[in-house]
Amino acid sequence: MRCFMMKFSLAVVLSLTISSPIFAQTSAPPGTAPATASMPDLSGVWGGAGPLFSREDPPLQPWAREIYLRNRRGVQPGEQGLDELDPYNYCFPPGMTRAMINNPFELIQLPHRITVLTEVTNATRQIHLDGRGHPEGWPFGWNGHSIGKWEKDTLVVDTVGFNDKTWIDRGGTPHSDALHVVERIRRLNQSTLEIEFLFEDRKAYTRPWGATKTFRLQPFDDILPFIECEEFLEVGGRPWMTQPAK
Repeated sequence: MRCFMMKFSLAVVLSLTISSPIFAQTSAPPGTAPATASMPDLSGVWGGAGPLFSREDPPLQPWAREIYLRNRRGVQPGEQGLDELDPYNYCFPPGMTRAMINNPFELIQLPHRITVLTEVTNATRQIHLDGRGHPEGWPFGWNGHSIGKWEKDTLVVDTVGFNDKTWIDRGGTPHSDALHVVERIRRLNQSTLEIEFLFEDRKAYTRPWGATKTFRLQPFDDILPFIECEEFLEVGGRPWMTQPAK
């Protein structure tokens, strides 16, 4: 039983170049970020307002393309990957980008941190704005480690430290533990948020690629937890006791 809120795939390429600065990989003392009084306020609950701006397949390494084609065997362009191969259907978290692309999320903005609350699996992500770098030895996880800084009216977020167990999108695009995501977040107006996603992964992709999506400010201010495994429990299913088909 699945509760799909949107139908699109992020398995496509934009002609993007690496324009975002590379963040330092060593920690810096907190408290170095400027005050947010002069910065845009990104706070609010945001939801998808349309498809991603892109149309081509991602630039995959041979091994990753084999997995991608397997995940989409018999699936039409623009449709989601195979349910039986989707890690999310086996109660794994969806991962950072997929959770934001497909479900409502809330941004809570503080002077030195932005907290991202996602509806799906009730996940939380912290974006540190205090000038620190990525810590050495950060454990590989579902949402990675995020640091950010302002470039005029755009928040540039740099995230590393992912595991390799999620899809980038619902289309079945794989990645490795070398995934590096740069988000450029900008509030276009009171009701519209734009995020440019740039993906770099030297193990899985032949070059950086990405896509852009706009989000609309939602009329509600609460994020309700949505944990899909509850649906399986209600009907007596135990999806985590099975493995995806090979």
